[in-house]
Amino acid sequence: MILIDATGTPVFLPRPPRRIVSLFPSQTHLLAELGLDDEVVGITRFCKYPEGWKKRKRVVGGTKDVHIDRVAALEPDLILANKEENTREAVEALRQIAPVYVSEVHSWEDNLDFVRAVGILTGRENRARSLVEAMEAERRSYTDEFSGTPRKALYFIWRNPWMTAGSPTFIDTMMRLAGFENLTPPEKGRYPAWEEDELKTIDPEVILLCDEPFPFKPEKHLDEVRTLFPAADILFVRGEPFTWFGAYPLRAFDYFRELQTRLNHAH
Repeated sequence: MILIDATGTPVFLPRPPRRIVSLFPSQTHLLAELGLDDEVVGITRFCKYPEGWKKRKRVVGGTKDVHIDRVAALEPDLILANKEENTREAVEALRQIAPVYVSEVHSWEDNLDFVRAVGILTGRENRARSLVEAMEAERRSYTDEFSGTPRKALYFIWRNPWMTAGSPTFIDTMMRLAGFENLTPPEKGRYPAWEEDELKTIDPEVILLCDEPFPFKPEKHLDEVRTLFPAADILFVRGEPFTWFGAYPLRAFDYFRELQTRLNHAH
């Protein structure tokens, strides 16, 4: 089987892999959802799902500091990497060890294609198809429930400097699906930094403050953000429903229902 990854590189596997290394958390979660456990031999220290895997799998470093020697020692026959989170240097070095499939997921369709691709690579096409169908059903159900005017929002990923998620990003995609209009202008890029004076010129209805990669906390940041946006609803949100691609969106829409309920009760 041959697939083309996000770097334009053909990935050839003569048979379904028996030893997989995953270098990004949401990809590790997807492998578990595809029913792969014994086949996954290496993960990163950020791969927190499924619980317990870090005790049973070899941790090969982080997403930015992969220990190439640890990966090589595992003798993998497939490595899953991510274009944004893993370095080009690491991917090039890893390609000397085993086939590397590099993902890049910005849109909803990107994600469905990614799930299908991993299903093909791992011999789990039927399970991948079921996951895609379930995610599409959840998306349609949620869209039918929340078909009103999207709330204008900013999604903050960092403090000092202030940084928001723009487009094209998976965060932007999930914001729109959740019922938010992203006020970060496309021309500012994917993850722009802002001066406070710039932010004060924007009039969002909702501010979304994530818990990863920057851990926004009410006791530390609520007053500061309220000063910048006195008229906005401020929500401290879990990052995973907005950022984790793969199979995680199956869980995301229930969380978005909770957010919309909280906003409705606030008015």
